[in-house]
Amino acid sequence: MLPIIYLFFLCAFVAEFYCFFLAIDITKSLRPVLQKSLFWGYIMVTLLTWYAVWSFRYTYSGFLASTQVKGFLVAWFIGVLLGKIFAALLLFIDDIRRLIQYAFKNISKPKGSSEAVSPIGRATFIKQLAVVVAGLSVGSLLAGRGNRYKYNVKNITIRLPRLPASFRGLKIVQISDLHTGSFDNPEKVAHGIDLVLQQKPDLILFTGDLVNDYAKEVKEEYQEIYARLSAPMGVYSILGNHDYGDYGWFRTEAEKEKNFEAIVALHPKMGWKLLKNEHVLLQKGDDKIALIGIENWGARGGHSKYGDMQKATEGLENQKYLLKILMSHDPSHWDAQVRTDYPDIDLTLSGHTHGMQYGIDSQVLKWSPIQYLYKQWCGLYQAGSQYLYVNTGFGYIGYAGRVGILPEITVIELA
Repeated sequence: MLPIIYLFFLCAFVAEFYCFFLAIDITKSLRPVLQKSLFWGYIMVTLLTWYAVWSFRYTYSGFLASTQVKGFLVAWFIGVLLGKIFAALLLFIDDIRRLIQYAFKNISKPKGSSEAVSPIGRATFIKQLAVVVAGLSVGSLLAGRGNRYKYNVKNITIRLPRLPASFRGLKIVQISDLHTGSFDNPEKVAHGIDLVLQQKPDLILFTGDLVNDYAKEVKEEYQEIYARLSAPMGVYSILGNHDYGDYGWFRTEAEKEKNFEAIVALHPKMGWKLLKNEHVLLQKGDDKIALIGIENWGARGGHSKYGDMQKATEGLENQKYLLKILMSHDPSHWDAQVRTDYPDIDLTLSGHTHGMQYGIDSQVLKWSPIQYLYKQWCGLYQAGSQYLYVNTGFGYIGYAGRVGILPEITVIELA
């Protein structure tokens, strides 16, 4: 993950170089007063953007502890920097065009000619397009803050050959990635939980990341909201990479362990059955299926591998005809271990990616920058008789909003 962050900031600094000269170029023909006003306005925007980066260190103290302020600063920071990177990319492509055109003119110049080849100017259209792209980036990120509680209920049917007859039509609701510490409106969250209950699920599964870092994020009001989740066959949960406190700040290892124990204790307190490298058998009549819950196991980005599939499936080795559903937070686990070592896992349910909270999720096109990191990042995937569903998250983290990838409640009917 760190190399990606370093690459992002390297691109951002290169983009700053490009956009600084773009700002000079597009304002040079204006009246001096307007030129100076726009140029210094650009400098102030740039300083505010990097202030947002610096201030992120202080998100739990003083004025910046406000989730509204944090949300605005992060949206501003990401929007401006992404906009500048996109604009700089256009300018860079135009530079390649200019270089090729300049070289071609030099090559095709008559022999013996002493006339110098004049530099190729930057296309006005490209400069204007770069400004528009940067503006759209900022605008979309700020507007996307209004989408953070616009829950999208997705309905899918998955046909599993080994599903016992009595389980056909079983309705599972999956939610994932609550990231409770990011929420700033309990009423909107309660509305999302109401939507879950309105689906009348037989079984509710939560696939990890209850918190960002700390147990204290799940205040009493949120515990009461989450505790309303109920289903005839129960509410089951697992841990995600954020639930271990690995990204938090603790004075001692004992303090970190105490925080983790408090996070674990929240699950039964809210009426959820937490599966930590273990399984349960769900029964209807004489038929049974296995529900397996594994701790976080990530194959990418240095994410933790607390999960133990051997322990989680102990006792299931010889039950080849038993349908098995696996809850595993990180979808990279599916290709890295589940498909190769556990071909009898029929369905895996994951979250983690959030769809990067930015992209396109439609019947015609699915795209997000996260797909360049995760092969499976949104929706249903199939390999042979095995299925994976990746939920793009109920909550949000970092950027307090969503552009194109709405918070998700998944309704899965087994057939």
